[in-house]
Amino acid sequence: MLAEDERRARFASVSCGRCGAAVLAAKFSPEHTSVQWTAAAVGLCREFGAAGRPSALVEGCGSLRSSISAAVESGRLEVSPP
Repeated sequence: MLAEDERRARFASVSCGRCGAAVLAAKFSPEHTSVQWTAAAVGLCREFGAAGRPSALVEGCGSLRSSISAAVESGRLEVSPP
C-alpha cells in the first residue's frame, strides 16, 4: 500500500463568499497559499468572468482570497508547512 501524499492531506475545500465557487486550498505558510481550481469553479468565479480574458491570465480572485483568509482565521483551514 502506498503512503498518502502528505501535501495532499493539507488541502481543504473552501467556497468563495461572493460567488460560491468551491476550490481546494492549502496554506503552507502565512504567505504561501496553494489553490486547485476546477473548471466548474472557474465558470462560477465572478472576478474571472469580469476580467474579459482567459482565467489563466488573471492573477487571482480577491473574493476567494478573502474567503481563504476567513477559513484560516476560523480554523477551518490550517497553516501547515509541508
